[in-house]
Amino acid sequence: MNLRVALPKGRLLAPTAALLDKAGWGLEDYSEKARLYRLKSHIYPELTAKMFQEKDIPIQVAIGNYDMGVCGLDWLAEYTARFPSTELCLLRELGYGEGAVYAAAPPGLIADGVITTSGENVRIASEYPNLAESLALALRLRRFSIYPVWGAADAYPPENAEIVLLSRRSEAEIASAGLVSLGMLKTARACLIVNRKSLSKKDLSPLLDSLKGTAAAGDSSADIFNLTALAQRKRTLSEGDASVVRLALPDGHQQAHVRKILDAAGVMIEEYPSTTGVRRPKSSLEGFAITVIRPQDMPLQVAAGNFDLAITGRDWLTDHHYQFPGSPVKELLDLKYGRVRIVAVVANEVLADTTAELSDLRQREGGACRIAAEYVNIADYYARTNRLGAYRIVPTWGATEAYIPEDADVLVENTETGSTIARHNLKIIETLFESTACIIGSTRESQSAVKTTRIDAFVELMRRTMDVMG
Repeated sequence: MNLRVALPKGRLLAPTAALLDKAGWGLEDYSEKARLYRLKSHIYPELTAKMFQEKDIPIQVAIGNYDMGVCGLDWLAEYTARFPSTELCLLRELGYGEGAVYAAAPPGLIADGVITTSGENVRIASEYPNLAESLALALRLRRFSIYPVWGAADAYPPENAEIVLLSRRSEAEIASAGLVSLGMLKTARACLIVNRKSLSKKDLSPLLDSLKGTAAAGDSSADIFNLTALAQRKRTLSEGDASVVRLALPDGHQQAHVRKILDAAGVMIEEYPSTTGVRRPKSSLEGFAITVIRPQDMPLQVAAGNFDLAITGRDWLTDHHYQFPGSPVKELLDLKYGRVRIVAVVANEVLADTTAELSDLRQREGGACRIAAEYVNIADYYARTNRLGAYRIVPTWGATEAYIPEDADVLVENTETGSTIARHNLKIIETLFESTACIIGSTRESQSAVKTTRIDAFVELMRRTMDVMG
């Protein structure tokens, strides 16, 4: 009987590897340096394991792709907040992975234990959108907006959010980000989860017995805050505020490219990239306020009016437009770096070399086609327009190539050279489009002529710089 286990990458990898080594699982190459995500055991031949981003694990176990998994209680809570009737079962906490999901707010919005929000609508930004909604309902907010983000939620208050949910090791880390903790919402300690059907149908006892002695399951919830009231007041913007251009710059690997362009344009910018986590770098751009956030979040943030300009990828803009075809955000300038192809990928063994052949194959074989992608809306559009029949989108947060063949039939992925795809015994059957970095902005007309002039001047400066750089 095949036993399948989903194991975490990232913060929980090292302590989980130590735990399983002590338990005698005999897993080969479960380490940070692992080049392949599939793991075998020389002790339990019936055991196969795969490495995932931690937030993907509850989904994989819940839908039955894996019998067991290790993840943080925070991601378990995020999943069950939306799907309370899930097949997931919490077996026990594992005694490591300290940290928690905290709610936090800017200092200026807290007075005598009461939040005074800067607007009629309370905006909550978080990687945990389901927990954020549960929080809003628990606080009985009359009006609220949830902004799902891929990370860097601490960059949003006070301009673009009144409350953020952050995963941190302590309240001291909340304070170091310049925010005030409102309290702990959920712990992020490691836990062992199992699929209920697997627990009833498969003999998991060898694996479970080896983990005896770890911390027992307990109540992982926490009181939602000590706030006694939630007051609201309207915000009035000065003319000076209305003329400031809010510019979002990307974090991560794109920073070096953006910095090179800004340097060539003669724009002075401090601490970008930052070694200390600065999210609001100062620059020589007069009348600009800069915030560093994730490129994936930028189209939605510009569309919502939280930023006027942003530098992201055409891939994320396209994904956004497939979900919101009438969204008021558009590409203003192609920056011509970060070129990747967005491709459809299958295993080498699949008897299809084009999407048309794949469509014919799916119609003959029947069953739902599983499509794994970070670009969930592009994947959905691809499946619909190419008539792949019944299909299911499996959202991922990276390492998508590990999903085929066990957990997906098709990937919608980005690639520069295709070498990683080939290394995982996969093949490209179609290039959907090419993507490069670009400046995006709102299609709405600005209420400030000064802001419009500044936006046009910045885009033109970048255009001339790109012409010089070639």
